[in-house]
Amino acid sequence: MTTVEPWVREKTEITSRAKRLKAATHDTHDRLDRKIMAADPFASIERYGWFLDVQYRFHHGIDPLYRNHDLAAIIPDLESRRRLDLIRQDLLDIEAPMPAPPASEDDLIDVPNSLGWLYVAEGSNLGAAFLLKEAARLGLSENFGARHLAAAPEGRGLQWRTFTAALDRIDLSEEAEERAIEGAGQAFARVNQLVADRFYPDGEAAPRADF
Repeated sequence: MTTVEPWVREKTEITSRAKRLKAATHDTHDRLDRKIMAADPFASIERYGWFLDVQYRFHHGIDPLYRNHDLAAIIPDLESRRRLDLIRQDLLDIEAPMPAPPASEDDLIDVPNSLGWLYVAEGSNLGAAFLLKEAARLGLSENFGARHLAAAPEGRGLQWRTFTAALDRIDLSEEAEERAIEGAGQAFARVNQLVADRFYPDGEAAPRADF
C-alpha cells in the first residue's frame, strides 16, 4: 500500500499553483528584475563575476532541495535541473574568485515551502535566454562562462511546462499553500539581499524592495 504524505492529495479540480505563485510574487519579481538590470551585471567581466557570485550563493543554499527524495517524487528529473556545478565552472572559466560556501537555507524544512523556492529557481532558468544574449557580448557562451544560462536539451519552454505541470498536479491544504507562497517570497528576498550585498555594498542607489 502506498503511503501518501499528509500535505499531498490528488487534485481533481482544475487549478494552477504556478499561476497563483506568479500572481502572489509578481511585484516582488518585477522589482528584483529591475534592481538586477540597474546593477548592469553585463557591463564587464568583473561585474559579471559579481553576478555569478550571487548565483553561486543562491544555488548553493538550495542545492540540497534538488537531492531531496520527497521533492524528487513530485518533480521529474529534479536532480538533473541542478545548476550549482555549472555556476562553479563558469566562475573558473572567467577566473573569478570562488565564493566561500554559504550555509544552506535552514528554514527549508518542508516540502510545500521548498516548492516555492524551486518555483523561483526554475523560473529564473526560463528567463535566462535574455541573459545569455547579454553574456555573449562579453564573449561568453553555453560552453564557456555562461554554462548555467544554457537551455535544457529539451528546450526552456518544455522544461518549464514539465515543472509547472508537476507543481500543479498535487493538491495542498490551505496552510501548505501559504507555505509555498511564503517560500517563493523567501527565495526572492534571498536573491534581493545577495544582489544588494554584492552590487550595492554601501546601499547607494539600491532600489527599495519590500518583501
